[in-house]
Formats: sequence, C-alpha cells, structure tokens
Amino acid sequence: MSKELNYQVSKEHLEELISDPKHFEHKHASEIAKILKEIYHNEERDIFISYINSIPKEYLGEILLELPEYIKDDALEVLTAKELAEAVEELDSDDAADLLQDIEEVDESKTQEILEDLDEEDARNIQKLRKYSEEEAGSLMQTELFSAKLDANIGKSIERLKRLKDDTGLDNIYHVFLVDDFGFLVGYMPLEDVITFDFSKTYRDYMQEKYKRVKYLSDTASIDELVKKFEDYNIIVLPIVDSDNKLIGRVTYDDIIDIIEERATDQIYKMAGVDDEVEDDREVATITKKRATWLGVNLVTAIAASLVIGLFDSTIQSYVALAVLMPIVASMGGNAGTQTLTVMVRQLALEEIKWNEAKDTIIREVLVSLLNGLIFAIVMGAIAYFWFGDIKLGVVMAAAMVINLLFAGLFGAIIPLTLKRLNIDPAVASSVLLTTVTDMVGFFAFLGLAKLILI
Repeated sequence: MSKELNYQVSKEHLEELISDPKHFEHKHASEIAKILKEIYHNEERDIFISYINSIPKEYLGEILLELPEYIKDDALEVLTAKELAEAVEELDSDDAADLLQDIEEVDESKTQEILEDLDEEDARNIQKLRKYSEEEAGSLMQTELFSAKLDANIGKSIERLKRLKDDTGLDNIYHVFLVDDFGFLVGYMPLEDVITFDFSKTYRDYMQEKYKRVKYLSDTASIDELVKKFEDYNIIVLPIVDSDNKLIGRVTYDDIIDIIEERATDQIYKMAGVDDEVEDDREVATITKKRATWLGVNLVTAIAASLVIGLFDSTIQSYVALAVLMPIVASMGGNAGTQTLTVMVRQLALEEIKWNEAKDTIIREVLVSLLNGLIFAIVMGAIAYFWFGDIKLGVVMAAAMVINLLFAGLFGAIIPLTLKRLNIDPAVASSVLLTTVTDMVGFFAFLGLAKLILI
C-alpha cells in the first residue's frame, strides 16, 4: 500500500471516529495522535485545527499529551481556555499538571482561566503538583489512588472501589494502600490478594496473616531515587508520602518508562552535541544556530590536531606513506576511546560507579585498551610492512597504535569521571575532549616516532 493511500485511510478512519465519539473509547490516544501528526504534515494548518476542534474534550487531553511539542503548541494556541479546562478535567492529576505546564509555556494568561474553570479540588491538586521541581518525585505523582484503613472491611472497601471507578473513573489500581486512622502509610495489599481473601475480614487480619513490607518514597526525593526504586524492585506502582510519612499519592510505571526514554534520548543527543529541546523546534535558523555552536567547538579542536601535524610537515614531505597511514592511527584511537567513554558515561548515568571506585575501573579500561593496542599493533605493523615494503615503517605504525589506544582507554575513563566530579554532565563535553586527545596523541606519536626512526 502506497504512502498516500495509507494516509488517506488514516484520515478517513479519524473522520469515522469523530462522526461517532463512542469509537474513541476503543482507540488509544497515541494512535489518534499519530494520525493527527500525519494530517499536520500533509494538510493546511486550518484543516488540522478543524480536526482538533472536532475531537471530544473527554479524550482531547490524552491525545494532546501524545503529540510532539511543536504540533501540540499549535493546537494549544487555538483551543479556548474553556475547551482546555474540559480536557484537563478528564486527565489524571499528574497528566493534568503536565498539560497545564505546556499551556503555560504557550499562553500564561490562559492557564489562570483554566484553573478558575476547574473543580476546586482538581485545581488544588494540580497546583500542589506544579509546586514540585521537575527533579522531585512529587512532580510525577498522581493524587488518585485507592486506600483503606486497617480496620476497614475488605468486602465493603471493594464496593467503595466500584463506586469510585463509576463516579471518578479511577483506574490502574494494582494495590490497596493501607493507612492508620491518621493517614500514615502502614502497608499495602495487592489486588490479586484482595479478590482471593475472605471478604468478611479486615485489612488488619490480612496484615497479621501476610504482612508485606511497603516500599515508598518521599515526595521531595530525587527522580534518580525514584527510578532506582522501580529498577531495583521491579514494581509497577510506588506510594509517595509527605514529610510526616502520610500517604499523598503514587507514581506508576508508565511515568518511569517515559523518564527513562527521555533520559536515554537526551544522553544520545548530548553526546552528539545536539540539544533535544532545540531539535523539537521547527525553525531551521534556530536549529542551525545551536548546531553551529557545537560544530564551532569541534572546529577549534580539529585545528589543534592540525597544528600537531604541522609540526612534522617536513617529515611527511620526506616520507609520503605517512600521510596514507596517519588517519588510521587517529581513527583507531578515536574508536577505542569512544568504546570506553560510552561504557563510562552509561555507568555514571546509572550510578553503577562511584568516584571511590574509579581506580579499579580506570585500570580495567587501560588494560583492555592496551591489549587491543597490542593486537592491532601486530596487525597494522604487518600491513604497513607488506604495503610499503619497509620494516621500520611497520615498527612505527605498531608503536603508534599501542600508544594511542593506551591513551584512548585512559582518557576515555578519566574524562567522564572528572567531569562528573566537577558536576558537569559527562555526556555533554566528554566526546569532544576525547576526540581532541586521541587525534593529537595519535598524530604526535606516529609522526614523532617516524621522525626519530625513519628520517
């Protein structure tokens, strides 16, 4: 099926959904967002906006959150405060806070209007979540959860859960969080235990028979601690407590998946000298300016490496084979260093390595690079000898290969560790510093040895 036909089918499918809003219940927001993205890129802006305006407001909020930033911003500009308030009201508190933040970035005045249109309790919960820093666990928390007191009857609490689902649309319930009379978190009961336990008993009876130690986190804990909790314990939901240890919300696994994905993307962009926020901008001039800044830094380091080559211009003129082999030395060093660098940056990001463990890590990486250097020294030394028929050139090539790979491993480990120690993100500056080192060391070792041995 051609791309044009695929697009037409998707468009007709969306029109069919809009003609009968009940169909939206059976489609995930991400599927509809994908169709809207195609329409945005294939049609006039007015047509895209007409589709946005036609989507039932009870589904609009989730769809907006699935759209790329630049498309979402366009939609937020044209939707009225009243329409957006209806969309926000249908969202879980954490998603509502996220969407309200997006709206504020587009039109700050519209945010206040939306808050005034919202139910008083919803507005209060959203405002509470928006006070958290984006680096705090509370920023990912949703206030909707199901809790019960220890002495509550299990059968009656299930009836209450049914009413809550009907009245408020409470979803994604995996546990019943147990609290005492003052709201302090004391335990939990998995949903599978709830439906198989004696309905006539209380939660206290369950705790006495099958006590489960509850894992929780403070609302002011860092996002790193939150992610680590999910990774370490393979959990799907984590209760959040305030400074008094009172239950105030929960974080679900879908938000953690989003965070992990965002961080992985951010790390990839940074290692390439690209700003992920700028890349979401559709303005060519903005993207060009940001990329040009980083390319300018790389140009300076390239000139520095060229200056090293310039020190040996007479050597290269006397022995032309050096110009042929010279890029191989630098390239091998760069690749070896990048291997070490990637491992180190990843381990630092996952907090698998600390500063006090750095010595063992550096020694290991240097040994690996040294062994690889010896292996490829033999290989390239032999190639250089058979290629140019000069045993001395083979020796120079082999020696330079060992030296450069050794330094590549050493600095590939030291640079990110040092940057982390200085509270600088290793993913941002490591690659350009390492490339400078491997190029300069590679050229200097190769050409310096050639001057001593061949000339």
